[in-house]
Amino acid sequence: MVTKQYTGTAEDADLRRADSLAREIFSDVANKWALLIIEALGEHTLRFSALRNEVEGISHKMLTQNLRMLERNGLVERTVHPTVPPRVEYTLTAPGRALRGVVDGMCGWTHQYLGAIEAARRRVDA
Repeated sequence: MVTKQYTGTAEDADLRRADSLAREIFSDVANKWALLIIEALGEHTLRFSALRNEVEGISHKMLTQNLRMLERNGLVERTVHPTVPPRVEYTLTAPGRALRGVVDGMCGWTHQYLGAIEAARRRVDA
């Protein structure tokens, strides 16, 4: 994957443009696993195995890939403690905690409109 370079201002980042770095970042974080990882980390610092237990259904491979992507985008900090075996912990950075506020809003929206969404699905699927 080619990393896009961005030299403009934040206001110039246009999600509608195919070559936009903002679109690349949005695409990275707007997947179900990334959102669930961000929600699971919350205000906690968790080890890989604890994080995997928090995000039900995620595979080792998907958790690894998403943690690397979140770290690359500066949303998660990975700390390796020099023990045998090495202890690795993950925590949200300041931008990650800010994004968690958005994720929390999405979770609230889901809970608020779950009944309406289920009813719409029943109507359409009937």
